[in-house]
Amino acid sequence: MRVLTEVCESDRMLTRHAAVRIPGRIGKALTAVESAAQKTKLWCAAAGTMAMFGGRRGRLAAVSGLSAVVVAQVICSGLCKQLTDRPRPPEEWFPHDEVEDRPDSSSFPSGHTAAAAAFAAAVVPAWPPAGTLCAVPAAMVAVERVWSGAHYPTDVVAGAAIGLASAGLVRYAPRLVRRSLIG
Repeated sequence: MRVLTEVCESDRMLTRHAAVRIPGRIGKALTAVESAAQKTKLWCAAAGTMAMFGGRRGRLAAVSGLSAVVVAQVICSGLCKQLTDRPRPPEEWFPHDEVEDRPDSSSFPSGHTAAAAAFAAAVVPAWPPAGTLCAVPAAMVAVERVWSGAHYPTDVVAGAAIGLASAGLVRYAPRLVRRSLIG
């Protein structure tokens, strides 16, 4: 129980620290990337670009990335957010107006971060340079979710873990199904 109390206290401290320590113009850049990523627009655009210009490798990366996003969203929004009811960080901790644009759903886990991590992690094995490029806005989305007051750091870490697991599931599930059917 003491460990949980310490984690919660660290969560609060890191959230408040991010709210005041990240300069406003960096916060605005983070918000611009997060806005592009809302409703998976950024990841769909990246997948379309990869599919159009990346040949077979690009199409594989696009399908893998979008499949991982779907799995991550089902796990986050369809399961985890339904089972938890964690409130968002208090608005008074945030000296900027980004805190006004927060969802009403449970804070745990971060679905935006899960989708971002899932997409980037699923693209890396198919097309490493593109996946590495996608990791930059994915990381920006994760930081923005804390800076804007939408999530605590542990929400973002859990979202990233779900995203990575979703990418792994998309990569290895076909092999596991094939093995179980063939023997």
